[in-house]
Amino acid sequence: MRILKEVLLFGLVGVLGFAVDTLVLYALIEGMGPFYARLFSFIAAVFATWLANRNLTFREKKSNFTKSAEFAAYFILMLLGGAVNYGTYAWLVIRYPLVLANPVIGVAVGSIAGMCVNFLTSRLLIFRNQHAGESRL
Repeated sequence: MRILKEVLLFGLVGVLGFAVDTLVLYALIEGMGPFYARLFSFIAAVFATWLANRNLTFREKKSNFTKSAEFAAYFILMLLGGAVNYGTYAWLVIRYPLVLANPVIGVAVGSIAGMCVNFLTSRLLIFRNQHAGESRL
C-alpha cells in the first residue's frame, strides 16, 4: 500500500510542478523570451517538486546526500525523465499517424513514461533509505 500512496502523491506533486512551471514561465516570458524563461521555469518546477517530494511523497525515507547534493541528483534525474518524455512523444508522432494528427496523445503517453522514470529513479536512487527505527513494509 505504501508504494501506491507514493505513486499518487508523486503524481499530485507533478501537478504542483506543472503549475509552478507555468506560472514562472508566464511571469518571465515578456522580459526573457520563451526559451530563457522556460529554463528558469523548469528549474523552479524541479525545485518545487524536490521540496514537495522529500517532505511529502518520500517523507518516510531519506537519502544519503546533503541537501544540495540531493537536489543536484534529483535535478539530473528529472532531466532523464524529461528526455524519456520527449523521446516517447517524438517516437509516437513519427510512428503513428493518429498521434501526429492528435499530438495530445503523445504528450499524455510521454508524460506518463517520464513520470514513471522520475518516480523510479527518485524512489530507488535518491529517497531509498528508511528513517532510523522504521520498518521496510
